[in-house]
Amino acid sequence: MKIEKYSFGLGDRFGQQGIYQLKAILKAKEAGINITPVWNKSNREHTIVHTEPDDVRTEADNAVKKSGWQGQYLVDADHINLGNVEKYIKSSDFFTLDVADYIGKVAADDEIKKFLELNRKYIGQLFIPGIDQPFNVTDSLLKKIAEKFLYAIKEASKIYNFIAERKGADNFIPEVSMDEVNSPQTPVEMFFILSALAHYKVPVQTIAPKFTGRFNKGVDYAGDIKQFAREFEEDLLVIDFAIKEFGLPKNLKLSVHSGSDKFSIYPIMGDLIKKHDKGIHVKTAGTTWLEEVIGLALADGEALDLAKSIYAKAFDRRDELCGPYATVIDIDFDELPSPDVVKTWSSEKFANALRHIPGHADYDPNFRQLIHVGYKVAAEYGNIYIHHINANADLVGQQVFENIFNRHIARLFAL
Repeated sequence: MKIEKYSFGLGDRFGQQGIYQLKAILKAKEAGINITPVWNKSNREHTIVHTEPDDVRTEADNAVKKSGWQGQYLVDADHINLGNVEKYIKSSDFFTLDVADYIGKVAADDEIKKFLELNRKYIGQLFIPGIDQPFNVTDSLLKKIAEKFLYAIKEASKIYNFIAERKGADNFIPEVSMDEVNSPQTPVEMFFILSALAHYKVPVQTIAPKFTGRFNKGVDYAGDIKQFAREFEEDLLVIDFAIKEFGLPKNLKLSVHSGSDKFSIYPIMGDLIKKHDKGIHVKTAGTTWLEEVIGLALADGEALDLAKSIYAKAFDRRDELCGPYATVIDIDFDELPSPDVVKTWSSEKFANALRHIPGHADYDPNFRQLIHVGYKVAAEYGNIYIHHINANADLVGQQVFENIFNRHIARLFAL
């Protein structure tokens, strides 16, 4: 199984928006951009929302059937490890092997020695076609990279082999994720990470590094845009070279996690993948959940009251809710509007504060990020939340469609 050139990871925490998400993918196809939809849900999200992996498969299959989608579509076991992968085997055909927690753990001496021997030929000036300046690879740099990443890559191979033994190696897409860490991986580190993946026989098709800058949930990129552009292009070129050097899958591509709403760098990514004729996977994660809340706000009445109540509870529990997402949010608690103030807002004011339109007078990134991680509160409302979503399905769904197509796909591909 091979993933197509362009793909979008479509998070849908409550499993109600598959058809509207797919409408955005269908519109892109009409515009000449073929995107593979990948419905993803992490183990953490399943635990919080009280769903099972089979629920994601059911949503994807039903959306495809009702929409008449004819192309490839996938279901992602998102951010899994050996401890939880078993229950995803049947329902998933895309597996995000999350090894971020193992970065920095040091592999056995014999493993490091073998890796150093395999890569000693790169010591000196490493020239990557398309990159102006060579990388200076020393013995100490190579050993440092091995000590930092080799254990994590071997862990990825364990997870991969576990899945392959149960599904068959040709029946799923392996992605390796190392984005939820504090320090970005440099392009030269990426080269040797790919060397290690090849060494441990992980036929990775997408790889999600940690890039320079902040990729916070649901808000724009924060960082040096010129530096990101340089790093992103060098990663593309490193991957192209590594494919040839190490015999990795020819369709290997970059995956951008927490990729939703990174509007300031979408044109850069779009231009560079076009320039080098490369694919991309963009994971939009919880953006759909935010659009549901916007739809509830616009519905007014009891639905707006529910949206305000979700915020009030999230505000009171902000430490609890933000803790697990500390590396991918940046909220100034002092700048959050109080629940009493939010209670006075009109439906339009609430929607405008939450909707990601940079430059809009009402837009509030702190407010948006807190609600982003506050889906646990909505889950605790259970059927009440689902009832209001379904009672306002067209209004909510229109927000989902417009967000994915107009703000994401159209920006990335300059439609």
